[in-house]
Amino acid sequence: MGYGRSTRRALVLVAGGAVLLAGVALLVLPGPGLLLVLAGLLILAREFPGVDRYVEPVRERAIQAAEESVTSWWRLTGSILTGLALIGAGVAWGLVPELPFSGWSAGASLILSGFILFGLLYWSYRRVSTRRAG
Repeated sequence: MGYGRSTRRALVLVAGGAVLLAGVALLVLPGPGLLLVLAGLLILAREFPGVDRYVEPVRERAIQAAEESVTSWWRLTGSILTGLALIGAGVAWGLVPELPFSGWSAGASLILSGFILFGLLYWSYRRVSTRRAG
């Protein structure tokens, strides 16, 4: 019986830690860093109650950053161009064998990143437009 709880805690620690570390990396790389940091904290908070105190401040900042990304025409255009560039680079990495680390594994991850960016932009835009209408 004790192994089930310990196994669950270990899995939550690994999954939450991986998402949290990916989010921290994306704070300096292009991507939704704060949203992934928030997701990692939420995963960890399910098994580790002490993490709860960090969730709300990060949630507020992540929502604010997501909303700021769609309130300016220039930021929105830049984000859309970045998403298109990610998808284009993914196709290039999948098709051009001369590129470093070429292949569809790298290409697919770039394409997926572009689609995730578009999904987050859509979510942010809907959130902002709903607040303005309401």
